[in-house]
Amino acid sequence: MKLAVVGATGMVGRVMLDVLEERNFPISELLLVASERSVGKTMAFKGRDYYVIGLAEAVLRKPDFALFSAGGSTSLEWAPKFAAQGTIVIDNSSAWRMDPEKKLVVPEINSEVITENDLIIANPNCSTIQMVMALAPLHGAYKINRLVISTYQSVTGTGVKAVEQLENEMSGISDNKVYPHPIHMNALPHCDVFEENGYTREEMKLVRETQKILDDRSIAITATAVRIPTSGGHSESVNVEFENDFNLDDVRELLQKTPGVVVQDDPENNVYPMPVTANGKDEVFVGRIRRDGSRPNCLNLWIVSDNLRKGAATNTVQIAEYLLSTKWK
Repeated sequence: MKLAVVGATGMVGRVMLDVLEERNFPISELLLVASERSVGKTMAFKGRDYYVIGLAEAVLRKPDFALFSAGGSTSLEWAPKFAAQGTIVIDNSSAWRMDPEKKLVVPEINSEVITENDLIIANPNCSTIQMVMALAPLHGAYKINRLVISTYQSVTGTGVKAVEQLENEMSGISDNKVYPHPIHMNALPHCDVFEENGYTREEMKLVRETQKILDDRSIAITATAVRIPTSGGHSESVNVEFENDFNLDDVRELLQKTPGVVVQDDPENNVYPMPVTANGKDEVFVGRIRRDGSRPNCLNLWIVSDNLRKGAATNTVQIAEYLLSTKWK
């Protein structure tokens, strides 16, 4: 099993290596791939040092899998070159997510959509992944008509330079800003760029990707995405309107039985999901489960997950694990 990690030196790439090691993914040959400025550097994996190589060399070495986390433009250029060699590409950027010919996959929800002809598979946006993990079983039971979403997203979702901006501002340094305003002791209703409709690209990802993963374009969705000064995970307040009524105990039981979801819902004892406790974990945590009394058949959820793990690296590795269990027996 020859595996390439493209974007290995980046924030998600490093977490991806951690996840591969923790899950003991079977690798006979590991290729660590990055941009030309990183070629020749060394990185450790399972106690061994590996030299970073460039994309052109990696393509020539024909890996079985290429796990991409190197940005959309890099993926658009290079993923087809890997695929042309027979490599299965699992891409963590937004490049292929809404391509009608590419599958957008959360393994616990829709891995069955992958076929033997799919050589480029898209990993959803981090905020979308954690939300649909909780919503998919509820959609199956009660049918979702509408979602109203507010996200509170970690600076790690922007990348290492955003983490540096937060750390610098905490130390009184205001140089090298990634965001248009300070992030320390602030909240920015501005994740990614604004589209013509007045929504940010991050907000529209939640709309478009959720409909694609749940295979239901009839779900009405509106979202507001906010960047906050945390570095351990994303949080979401989600208001769900169902076609059918529900029982709260049944909702909790359904979520408790969902693989990859952990219910933390005991507010009387101050038990509810938080980024600080989700940090470093692969599960999606759901709490503050309560009926919305202002409208019929409405539910409120608070959903938290580590955006670098289940929201990115872990989901990517899980897709590869699924393919191993089916195509590579």
